[in-house]
Amino acid sequence: MKKPIQDLYPENLAHCYGCGKNNTQGHQLKTYLEGEETISRFTPDLKYTAIPGSVYGGLIASLLDCHGTASAAAFACVAEGISLEQAQIPVRCVTGNLNVNFKAMTPQGKELVIMGKLKHIEGRKITVEMTLSADNVVCATGEILAIKLRE
Repeated sequence: MKKPIQDLYPENLAHCYGCGKNNTQGHQLKTYLEGEETISRFTPDLKYTAIPGSVYGGLIASLLDCHGTASAAAFACVAEGISLEQAQIPVRCVTGNLNVNFKAMTPQGKELVIMGKLKHIEGRKITVEMTLSADNVVCATGEILAIKLRE
């Protein structure tokens, strides 16, 4: 079984609130590379309510942020010929810019599916386009400019 990208981060860089395996109080978001796309699934608790029945937009941005940086790391590894089948990858990315467009209310109590596609890589800059859906309805789209950390 494939490991999530976040579980391949070096131990000293795996503390992110949104996706760090070493942050037990965080969201623990997990991103997988499937073909040429990435996917994450997350079902938010009721504490992430904006107005009754809908998810708080800050959580949506957080999920897109963490999915985007993990996707960027995965796409960078593929581009550099680095296997994602090892215990640890030497690539970690941080957010340079994140744009989120809210398309529809995100319903509470539903599994959210976040998908990512590589737009382009230019040196250490990796741009990923994303969608966040619930029940096959796109609730938000996003684009992240992720920056590959120097070793």
